[in-house]
Amino acid sequence: MAAKAKSSAPRIVNRRARHDYHVTAKLEVGLVLLGSEVKSIRQGQVSLAEGYARIEPDQQLYLYDVDIGAYQHAAAGAHEPKRRRKLLAHRKQIRELAAQTGTKGTTLVPLAIYFVRGRAKLELGVGQGRRGHDKRRDMETKAHKHEMRKAMTRKRL
Repeated sequence: MAAKAKSSAPRIVNRRARHDYHVTAKLEVGLVLLGSEVKSIRQGQVSLAEGYARIEPDQQLYLYDVDIGAYQHAAAGAHEPKRRRKLLAHRKQIRELAAQTGTKGTTLVPLAIYFVRGRAKLELGVGQGRRGHDKRRDMETKAHKHEMRKAMTRKRL
């Protein structure tokens, strides 16, 4: 059996999404990109922090406000860093996402960009906005768990 090839392209994760949203569902979708955008993603020049996805009235899925930096070796003006990008998903999946985001306070949040067999994929999450007290409670429980783990690993004399 052949060894699995290690990909040199990074997995870019949106850590802010987990902090600001309670993610209820995930979906892997494809991205329609230009060549210079693919090369920039491979170099890790992506910011997912302000990004979001939306289903347009024509039942197409689009990604907004994701900043893919300019590729330094590309011709001048190769691509716009924050342009609208089309996402590829099956019609049934788009209908399910539309049903899930129909309620107030839910949105489609990009969680990660990575490569699968040379193709750029986006992990899209259905996120429900979190309030300040929810975030504080999660940070407190995380701190308590860390203290418990630390106390359990100490050596006893």
